[in-house]
Amino acid sequence: MPSFDIENTIEIQEIDNAVNTVKRDIATRYDFKGTDSTIELNKTDLKIKIQTDTEYKVQAIIDMLENRSISRKISIKTYKYSPIEQASGNSVRQHVELQSGISKETCKKINAYIKTLKLKVNSQIIGDKLRVSAKKIDDLQNIIQMIKEQNFEIPLQFVNMKK
Repeated sequence: MPSFDIENTIEIQEIDNAVNTVKRDIATRYDFKGTDSTIELNKTDLKIKIQTDTEYKVQAIIDMLENRSISRKISIKTYKYSPIEQASGNSVRQHVELQSGISKETCKKINAYIKTLKLKVNSQIIGDKLRVSAKKIDDLQNIIQMIKEQNFEIPLQFVNMKK
């Protein structure tokens, strides 16, 4: 029976490349000269820490990160921003969490959405991904198209298509 998996995986190496490019951009941009602005990726915790002296510059670094991510084909839905907080020495800091995997609540939302489509498909939650199977491959392709049109807060990949 044809099936595919819906999952949310991140390519940490591509995110690392985007962060390193932003570091070089910070070092060369005129408006960041003489400031103590940093961006760091923690690969084990899947978090990015941005620290600089004003909220405006935090937003500029976020814009650079998002632009570099888009050019590397990383969805900006991968980034979950925490509120900007005050740090020591008149600086501000923001933590960015990288979203990997699909939470149980989001899996249930996607599963419920699939059931509302009234197509002859079966969907089941397997760990942090969702497996969808059907007798007709056309139904699976319709499901993929419909899910892409919805706005689930995380980037979704459709993998392991089996015929």
